[in-house]
Amino acid sequence: MSTRAPGLLASVADLSEMDQAARGGADIVDLKQPAYGALGAWSPASLAAAVMLWNGWGERRPALSATAGDQPMVPAILRSAAESIAASGVPWVKVGLFASEHMGACIDALAPLATRCRLIGVLFADQDPDFDVLPRLGAAGFAGAMIDTADKHAGPLTRHLDLLTLSQFTSEARAQGLMTGLAGSLTLDDIPALAGAGADYLGFRGALCTGGRTGRLDPTRLAQARERLTTAAGTLRD
Repeated sequence: MSTRAPGLLASVADLSEMDQAARGGADIVDLKQPAYGALGAWSPASLAAAVMLWNGWGERRPALSATAGDQPMVPAILRSAAESIAASGVPWVKVGLFASEHMGACIDALAPLATRCRLIGVLFADQDPDFDVLPRLGAAGFAGAMIDTADKHAGPLTRHLDLLTLSQFTSEARAQGLMTGLAGSLTLDDIPALAGAGADYLGFRGALCTGGRTGRLDPTRLAQARERLTTAAGTLRD
């Protein structure tokens, strides 16, 4: 088990939520449209506005990521979607690597983009993820790897993968020089157990909102998440 507590990734659906997440102590503000799928993308105009807002926050701003949408595993389509996000100025670009025989070709197609932004490959716990892909992500220049869930009606991350398997993922990813994150319908009650799995970040959406993942970000819930992660950090140090 890791002795490092993870940071807080908060997924936000608009500029107002983006500002709230930053003020509430999110380490990564993640631009995602939950109504459009597991990795629903913001529009180009909204991304441009978000980057302008983020640039105005100064040196102490949180990191900024954005999802490239639930794209088919067709190399040219996936690369085009990721290129669009990177062109907006968002520094971290999350791409969904859905189960497919074309996953390797998609990773290779994305490799040139890894020199211009921090690419995060997202695997899915409910699609029997193959951790053997991690060396390929590292070789392609990806900055990180996450595990999420593709079907938000099929239960949370912890229903599909146990703590030992998640710890294996973070260990193998770190060996490839990849930053790691865990997400997928997590609740605040998941923090104590998952904090020791070795991930750099835990990602939340529904647990931070009133009305579920398509509802509105709740500053009180965000503060509770921040507090629990801080408590977990102290527990791991002890």
